[in-house]
Amino acid sequence: MNDRLTPAHRAFREGLRGVVPDARVFTDALSTLAYGTDGSFYRLIPQVVIRADNENEIGHILAGARRHGVAVTFRAAGTSLSGQAVSDSVLVVLGDGFNHAEVLDNGARIRLGPGMIGAHANARLAPFGRKIGPDPASINTARIGGIAANNSSGMCCGTRDNSYHTMTGLRVMLADGTVLDTEDSASVAAFRQRQAPLLASLDAMSRELRADTALAERVRRKYRLKNTTGYGINALLDFDDPVDMLTHLMIGSEGTLGFISRITFATLPDHPHKASALVLFDDLERCCLAVTALSEGAPVDAVELIDSRSLRAVRGTPGLPDFLNDANGEGATCLLIETRAADAAALARQCETIEQRLAAFVPTRSSGFSTDGATCERYWAVRKGLFPAVGAVRPQGTTVVIEDVAFPIEHLADGVRRLTGLFDTHGYHEALLFGHALDGNLHFVFTPGFDTPADIARYDAFMQDVSALVAGEYDGSLKAEHGTGRNVAPFVRQEWGDTAWNLMRRIKALFDPATRLNPDVIITADDRLHLANLKAMPAADPIVDRCIECGFCEPACPSHGLTLSPRQRIVAWRRIRHLERSGDAPDELRALRRDFRYRAVDTCAATGMCATRCPVGINTGELMKQLKGPSPRPRYALAAARHMDWMTRAARAALRLAHLAGVPALARTSRALHGRFAGIPIIPANLPRPAAALPRLSGGGEPVVLFISCVNRTLAEGSSGTASVAEYTIRLLERAGFAPRYPEGHDALCCGQPFASANADAAATESALSLNDALLRASEQGRHPVYLDNSPCAARIRQAQQAGLIDARLALFDAATFLAERVLPRLTIQRRIGELALHIPCSATAMGAGSALKQLAARCCERLVVPDIACCGFAGDKGFTVPELNAHSLQRLAPALPDSCRHGVSMSRTCQIGLSQHSGVEYQSIEALLDACTAP
Repeated sequence: MNDRLTPAHRAFREGLRGVVPDARVFTDALSTLAYGTDGSFYRLIPQVVIRADNENEIGHILAGARRHGVAVTFRAAGTSLSGQAVSDSVLVVLGDGFNHAEVLDNGARIRLGPGMIGAHANARLAPFGRKIGPDPASINTARIGGIAANNSSGMCCGTRDNSYHTMTGLRVMLADGTVLDTEDSASVAAFRQRQAPLLASLDAMSRELRADTALAERVRRKYRLKNTTGYGINALLDFDDPVDMLTHLMIGSEGTLGFISRITFATLPDHPHKASALVLFDDLERCCLAVTALSEGAPVDAVELIDSRSLRAVRGTPGLPDFLNDANGEGATCLLIETRAADAAALARQCETIEQRLAAFVPTRSSGFSTDGATCERYWAVRKGLFPAVGAVRPQGTTVVIEDVAFPIEHLADGVRRLTGLFDTHGYHEALLFGHALDGNLHFVFTPGFDTPADIARYDAFMQDVSALVAGEYDGSLKAEHGTGRNVAPFVRQEWGDTAWNLMRRIKALFDPATRLNPDVIITADDRLHLANLKAMPAADPIVDRCIECGFCEPACPSHGLTLSPRQRIVAWRRIRHLERSGDAPDELRALRRDFRYRAVDTCAATGMCATRCPVGINTGELMKQLKGPSPRPRYALAAARHMDWMTRAARAALRLAHLAGVPALARTSRALHGRFAGIPIIPANLPRPAAALPRLSGGGEPVVLFISCVNRTLAEGSSGTASVAEYTIRLLERAGFAPRYPEGHDALCCGQPFASANADAAATESALSLNDALLRASEQGRHPVYLDNSPCAARIRQAQQAGLIDARLALFDAATFLAERVLPRLTIQRRIGELALHIPCSATAMGAGSALKQLAARCCERLVVPDIACCGFAGDKGFTVPELNAHSLQRLAPALPDSCRHGVSMSRTCQIGLSQHSGVEYQSIEALLDACTAP
């Protein structure tokens, strides 16, 4: 038994045996540390972490909390910024069982589990031209439970399209285990009877608030702003039925009143026609007056304000209009405006209306509205780049704090000036300010340190002044959309006053009289809570020191939920390095080290997908490869690199023997041995056959150098035939008028990827140099393009070119890009299959080839299905040596595919093995698909 646990938590944990599988209950040092972190600047280590998968488990957890007197905090994605998802007691993390969605009424509504990622919900709605209302910046990571529990909004959501206003149904479990499902009349009737005293109390509070006309009017006025400070007591005014009051109080309650197990939203049109513009003013006042004018009925969907400091921070960003790079002066302010419409004509009219309104306020410069997707993306990259602009350059040991407030829009200019003044007064000169201007909502980002009492005192003084300014002078919102959390809980009373605050205290006591649900969040008696349990950010390694633990990386990581995510790996490594330096807690250090190797290093796919989602571009896989250490057999690796032709021949011979012996029996035997002896690879049941020899080349046309990777020289296309991908590639190229040629000594060439993965650096370098020489000769010193058939190999060769190992004169093309740009325009699609599943390998994403691959696949089918699986986890040979990684990453694949889907496509041979195995659908190469679908 874990001696870290208090007696109460030990008894609580024992009570869950037989209810929640042991594999989803964690009390060890590594798990509680790793799961305990969230996106805020607070650190609490839970006693017990539970990955709960269903409502029955939640009911037992709450019953155990009541029985043993322990507190429970619910966690969805852990992107919360204000400390509302951390706990030193029991942390309940939503498991896969809560990740579900049901589209209703042809997309007009959607019923969602709290574990569904917001962007995934929108992907389900995309075929219907709809979307959910809330659109937080974290929507690609944040889950529906957190979005609803924080009443998150975003750039386009405003105050009308958030969870509070678009919710049409809710299923919730209260602290006593009672369940209310507002979409089930029997559930509502039973709840009215069982919880009559609670509903009567809500009704009495509503009548009391309505009778206080001054307070009632203030509540209505404050909720015309964005406001997530405290409980949403506007529910007591907006509804007459106490059941409606209850369900709307749950929105924004941050898990302190109950557990939201399902929510149904009314959806919004997702107009396909969009335009964006950047508009510069040299005077802040004039800019804010323009915002007021736009807020009064102009056809705008988003208006983002970017202050002078922010403009300086992103100066020189590629794609920025020159006039923004030249913007100087403290009054320089930019508006980023987006408008959307159902058709192009309506969009043009809207753009003209907006420009007419802006003209009255004499902008200094404007980019004009653009409808080009790439241009608009560059404009929005300016806004999205503000956070990393601060986070990437912060001093070591500091953290990043993102706070958001809301001023009445008529005081927006004053709010910008006064907040900027507070940054200077308290010495936060790095702070940037930007926000959702239509709502008077301003975000500010700064990098405090919490290492010394003076640092903490400075932060406290700053927060006190912000509260006095926003809540005291302007009666604004201290928290506009990020939730109250621990950081603002001590200031709720100051913003709302005694009467409203006492009403909120009574609501908390009514729902959670024993204060077991997320205590101290929203309602606290501790006026120093915002200064307690501040997160230390000790240096660990330059590769990851910039990490702010936001968690944006996690949906792209194949091991997230199996072992650790990139964020959790960094958290654990920071702690290990700190304990190694300090000499503190030797027992904890031993426990962390014991589990770290497998859970962090061995199960990291090291494909770099985390870097594509990270705001500051951290590739945690680089650190894990570094911690893996150098290859234990560098001379063997070097010998293999020098005799790759013999290695591939041996591999083909082994494949022939495996099929002669019987692959199913070998698969069972290897799985049994793998379970007993770590490192023994597992033979998949769909093991490909050996590839036939490379075809002879003939015919004329435009020369193109064809490099067939060693994996495609070894493994045949598909799981039954012996044709290599080269056969399909050559037919395609010749059909399009190209004359493919192999580089000299082709069978002995390798990009070096297998050796780089094993940290056999000398072998990887020698392979790259040999390949470079052969490609230069075959391409006549770069005169002809080079076709690279396997996506991971193409990415490796491009990286080698950037590192100077591959000559810059070589025109390197991954398969998808060359086929889309050079081949498909010369061919005719003569056959289309019905439904096609597409997997975009992580290497293709990293190279920017995903859109080309998607374009090719879409041309070959009537309906393209693209499950949101950023990385399949096969990761070279890990699909054989750590097969649980591939299985975990692809557990959502089969359910995401329609029953009628019989075909899949990718551009990585090893990925295809895992995809076929775990989906039941045969995945093939893009070359084979195009060969079957095209004619000259």
